[in-house]
Order: sequence, then structure tokens, then C-alpha cells
Amino acid sequence: MRIKPFRGIRPPRELAKQVSSRPYDVLNSEEALREADGNSMSLYHIIKPEINFEPMIDEHDPRVYEKAVEQFKLFREKGWLVQDEQEKYYVYAQTMNGRTQYGLVVAAWVDDYMEGRIKKHELTRRDKEEDRMKHVRVNNANIEPVFFAYPHRADLDAIIARVTSREPEYNFISDLDGFGHTFWVIDDAATIATITRIVGDIPAMYIADGHHRSAAAALVGNEKKQQALAQGKPVTGDEEFNFFLAVCFPDNQLHVMDYNRVVRDLNGLTPDEFLHKLEANFIVEDKGTDIYHPEALHTFGLYLGKHWYKLTAKPGTYTDDPIGVLDVTVSSNLILDQLLGIKDLRSDKRIDFVGGIRGLKALQDRVDSGEMQLALALYPVTMQQIIDIADSGNIMPPKTTWFEPKLRSGLIIHELV
Repeated sequence: MRIKPFRGIRPPRELAKQVSSRPYDVLNSEEALREADGNSMSLYHIIKPEINFEPMIDEHDPRVYEKAVEQFKLFREKGWLVQDEQEKYYVYAQTMNGRTQYGLVVAAWVDDYMEGRIKKHELTRRDKEEDRMKHVRVNNANIEPVFFAYPHRADLDAIIARVTSREPEYNFISDLDGFGHTFWVIDDAATIATITRIVGDIPAMYIADGHHRSAAAALVGNEKKQQALAQGKPVTGDEEFNFFLAVCFPDNQLHVMDYNRVVRDLNGLTPDEFLHKLEANFIVEDKGTDIYHPEALHTFGLYLGKHWYKLTAKPGTYTDDPIGVLDVTVSSNLILDQLLGIKDLRSDKRIDFVGGIRGLKALQDRVDSGEMQLALALYPVTMQQIIDIADSGNIMPPKTTWFEPKLRSGLIIHELV
């Protein structure tokens, strides 16, 4: 893997908490407007620039992208974002529920993405790619990082441990969720060279979160390279547009949460008929009114009619290949498709998805409200399953992985010049 240090654009120490925000894709425009209320320094003014219009306009309106550029320029003029004078690496640590993960902040090489060494496990949608590509193009910068995982290495762990033993540049707790965010700067030339060399020996990295941001950043970088070549300009490969912003975490520190399903109806079946049909492929156990958490692979929690049920997939209902063994595959094939007639998880309006961070009570509440008729709780996939699927060149079914905590946006930006 090829990486390089870069001149990060970031807030002064005293403004880090005020500037930083959640990623653009974990909340809608109205939520961003509420979170940015009274805070002109919030990064939402750049990554969700539709909030700057009254009344709020469509987030894909051309004026929205223009406003992002205007706001990015304003943040720099005001000194809310300042560019480092020297190229550096950075370490970004996140703490949730007493567990901390340490990510190395780097400029990742576009060609590693284009040639498959930065590996993905999800499909991307072209419309979402193009939205982020426009945002990167107009700002000439990767405003938000992507989230990578790499096979852990003791030598890199030792360097990061040494760096993080020092006083951090930023250290704050988000008021919204109570997660901790801590940030260090690596400006020692010898340490920078060692990190570059060690990561150069890593054969692959894996996109944990941010598939659309990764695609957009790499495609714009490649686009800029092709434009320069077409204009007869020399391209050395060291230009900033050949790289994009990533935070890289060792795989053994990451926690993948469950990603659950709620469905609006039973496809014409009564609850008793649905439960009876489930018995063809599952052992069905009534667990009563207490929330049931799946305790192992191939066990599921079903909430229906004020009761929780444990479903255990019978032998022979799943395969041992990297995709067939996944509980999202088992549930999609044998429950959502076969019994409920939900063929396309990406487009069917009868199904919705709930990240594990919200807890299983959120599933129960949506059914009890009458909005949904059943909820399905899944056992989370493992980091090793994600790596195995990416290595095999396969793609996971939609809505399989949920990583927490999410990267905070606004702590570091990478400019493409």
C-alpha cells in the first residue's frame, strides 16, 4: 500500500469540537440544520450546505455545491480551518463505551483503489457517487475522510502507542452521543518515514465504512490525473490529486455491530401462518415479551405480535462459502424473499434497516407503534468475514455492516493541490 503524509487543513485546538460534525450520510438535512443551529462554525455548513438556504432547498441543487465552496472559503478566511505548513501524519482515536480504537490518518493512493488493493465489500450507487464527486470537485478537497481497516501489525501498533502517550492536539467528548475523540499530530521526519515504509509492506486495506466517499475521492483523483495527461502536463504520481483522505484502523480494534430489519406487513399471511411457514427452515422458540438478542451465528431474533422469538436456522439451510454463511444471506433468502416477497433490499419500500447502535428496543418500538409489523434482529458479522469476502472479490448483501463509532468530520481535510 502506498500512502503519504500531507498538509492537513484543520481547526485550531480550541475550535475542534465546535467545527467537527457527524458524517454527511448519517443524518438528513433537517437533522443537520438542528445540530448546526446557532453554530456558524459547524462543518455541516460545508458538508450539508443546503442548511444555509431559507427555505431549505434540495441538497442536489447546483446552488448547494456552490454554497459548499463559499463556506469552505469562509471557514479558511475566518481561521476556523487552518492548513499545516508541513506534511504530516496524524492519529485519530475514538472511545465508545470504554473501548478505544486508534486510526492512522493518511493520504491514500488513488491507484491502490483503482487497481483493487483497497478492497470493498459493498456495491455503490452511481447517483450517490456522483453527488460526492461533485462535492470533491468543487471544493478541490476531500472534506471528509473514509474509514479503512488493515491487518494489524505490532510494529505499527508500537509507533501509534508511542505517539498517543503524548499530549493530544484535540481531546473532547461529543455532547450528542458521549463518544470521545482524541487527535495527535506526527511531525517527526523519522517516524513519518518509518510509517510510510511499514504501510508499504501491507498488501491490502479494506473499506470498513464510506464506500461512496472512497469511490468518489478515487474517481475524482483519477479524473484529475487523466485531465493533466490529456493537456500534456507532466504527472509524477506525487501530486496531491493522486491521493485521498483516509483513517486506517487495525482490524483487531474494530467492532462491527448488528444491522437489523423491520418490515411493514406479512405479505398477506396471518402471524400464525407466518410462524408456521418459518418452521420449514428454522427452529422457532417463543421467548415471551423480553427482548431476545441473537447469541450466535445462524440465530435470529423475531419480534411479532408483542412477542420475541428465537429462530435457529436448520442444518442445510446455509452454505459454507463467504456469502452463503452470512446471516443476512440466510434471512434474505429464507424469510424476506421466500415468505415476505421482498426481492430487492435496496429498493423495496416495505423494509427498513436499523443500525445496532439504536438497540433492539428501537425495533420493538417501531412494531408496537403500528408502523411496522415485524422486526428481525441479526447476529453481527465479524471483521474477518468482511475481509474474507473482500479478498474473494465478492460483495456483501445490502445493509450488512454497521460500524461504530463513526468518524467525526472536520478534524482534518485533505486538499487536492
